[in-house]
Amino acid sequence: MEKKPFVTLETLQEMLKTYSTPFHLYDERGIRENVKRLKAAFSWNPGFKEYFAVKATPNPFILKILQEFGCGTDCSSLTELMMSDACGFHGKEIMFSSNDTPPEEFQMASSLGAIINLDDITHIQCLEDTIGYIPETISCRYNPGGLFQISNDIMDNPGDAKYGMTTEQIFEAFKILKAKGAKHFGIHAFLASNTVTNEYYPMLAKVLFEVAVRLHEETGAEIDFINLSGGIGIPYRPDQEPNDIMAIGEGVRKVYEEVLIPAGMGKVALYTELGRFMLGPYGCLVTKAIHEKHTHKEYIGVDACAVNLMRPAMYGAYHHITVMGKENEPCDHRYDVVGSLCENNDKFAIDRMLPEIEKGDILVIHDTGAHGFAMGYNYNGKLKSSELLLKEDGSVQLIRRQEMPKDYFATFDFCSIFENYQ
Repeated sequence: MEKKPFVTLETLQEMLKTYSTPFHLYDERGIRENVKRLKAAFSWNPGFKEYFAVKATPNPFILKILQEFGCGTDCSSLTELMMSDACGFHGKEIMFSSNDTPPEEFQMASSLGAIINLDDITHIQCLEDTIGYIPETISCRYNPGGLFQISNDIMDNPGDAKYGMTTEQIFEAFKILKAKGAKHFGIHAFLASNTVTNEYYPMLAKVLFEVAVRLHEETGAEIDFINLSGGIGIPYRPDQEPNDIMAIGEGVRKVYEEVLIPAGMGKVALYTELGRFMLGPYGCLVTKAIHEKHTHKEYIGVDACAVNLMRPAMYGAYHHITVMGKENEPCDHRYDVVGSLCENNDKFAIDRMLPEIEKGDILVIHDTGAHGFAMGYNYNGKLKSSELLLKEDGSVQLIRRQEMPKDYFATFDFCSIFENYQ
């Protein structure tokens, strides 16, 4: 699959008259078309709802676009709950799925009427102690343990993950919750990350559907929804084929009809909480080449760094790079593309074959629409970039300004710092 930017060099050059690099840019048209495809893929399930994983791209302008299509939000912290509330998401439009949860976050989720998804059996008592009762609608996160594999390929190792309850624990949790007044139950699981296969969701669905039937039969709990969570990935590399969301939806439908309907559970709603699939391909990091270095290797220094995109430094993750205006030139130069942090892993690409890059060239780093800006930090005193939205009509909207030094220093009390020096 050929990787092409969703923005042209001419558009970027026009943007640079107003905005300085680096910045994250999002494609409104792509986002809208993708959410339509997701809804179509699961339209066979009347209760289907996508709870967008706010942690992937926590920007109110993005959330408002998704809200137009009936999406909710999946939150994992106090500030994500606050952002959802400020954007007009109400009650059961918010799913709160956290772990190692501070009591005040349970309190906030409860005050908003959000669906609370418990990560651990001990959180039942914590929730009750915090808000004084158990909500009538409640969800539990399930972790079957072991390895999760498709055919002979190991997809992930749930048994190593800190999330979710064991099989024994979730059955016990449902009994306790039911005794404490819960009437409507949900199940949630996340067994593999960034899968690029149409088989993952149907296989996950089968695991959850079979557990749901057992839970209903053995505890008497009324299961209203099953949350397939995230895990549907994107093709970061050009040689990867993208997932077919229509095929995925059809695969889940078949398992639904095989497992849930014969058990009399044909009204169970399906939820997803996709982040990467929803936004990943529809964002890019735009940066400029500012230095070149010729030592033991050939280096291109850009004005972005791991503060702007942490995944390559943190995971060794691949992100495709396009040198704008040189798409048709031969990739006959081997570069490390690096940022300016005082860390040797601050590299967007290592030994990457690219066209010859000159100072001033604009580079587009692909697939940063999810877990890109969101994972930023301020190491070395670096400031986070702006976020821009490329609108459907071709105009550009600033949806988050870049940080300034005053933002970095805002949390210091300089008066007390300098008291001893007066």
